[in-house]
Amino acid sequence: MNRFQVFRALALTSGLLTFISCNNSDDSVNPTTTSTTTSVGDGVPDVYKKIYGASSITTDGTYVYIKTTGTPDHKSAYFPTSNSLYENFTGTTFGGNKFSKNPNSIASQNFTFKIPLSPKAATTHTATSLGAIGVSLNGVPFFNQYAGNNQPLTNEVLSFDQWWGHPAQTNEYHYHVEPLYLTTVKASKSALLGFLLDGFPVYGPEENSATISGSALDAYHGHTHATAEYPNGIYHYHITASDPYINGSGYYGTPGTVSR
Repeated sequence: MNRFQVFRALALTSGLLTFISCNNSDDSVNPTTTSTTTSVGDGVPDVYKKIYGASSITTDGTYVYIKTTGTPDHKSAYFPTSNSLYENFTGTTFGGNKFSKNPNSIASQNFTFKIPLSPKAATTHTATSLGAIGVSLNGVPFFNQYAGNNQPLTNEVLSFDQWWGHPAQTNEYHYHVEPLYLTTVKASKSALLGFLLDGFPVYGPEENSATISGSALDAYHGHTHATAEYPNGIYHYHITASDPYINGSGYYGTPGTVSR
């Protein structure tokens, strides 16, 4: 082999090693990015890709469409005992209350959340309704601060499981309050936790290492300033430990829809 052939062989070998090195990336799922099973369409902003519990996320340029089963990725006493995520729970739940299981079970749903791609403040603010008012990062719906018949959650909080969620009579698992699994395991107390139907983001109960109080928020349970995901500033909701928990007197923006 002459000198040119030796040089060419070394160059090819080096190039192959470089190719292998560049493609040997870590494929593990970051808890704040979509899972490897999520189908993400063209034009979807990166911030929505943090919804790792979605089966698909697409946009038509006006709305973002987020499809989920609504099934939590954490253990719960409400899963059927045959499910690997079933875990018996007899401890204390939200507010230090003794857990009292309701008769419902977790079942897979077929949600499509349609939310504005570019949310704007509404001229007329509409009240949230019973049922899903938004979607969390793990695909579980957010519900408002009321139990059935628009009653306070005083008694219903007793049925919140070890991660502060529970299923409705329709077997839809959901969070009325802080999604404890997201704030303590998958993300943090100050992290982005999801979006309401009006497209505005929902953040945890802390900001700048301090707990947020309701007095620091407006009537809709939010305020406007820069966040890690929105460095230019955006209106956003905060979850707090007391009523109204996630949302106050309605949506700050114009809500999209949720279908099943």
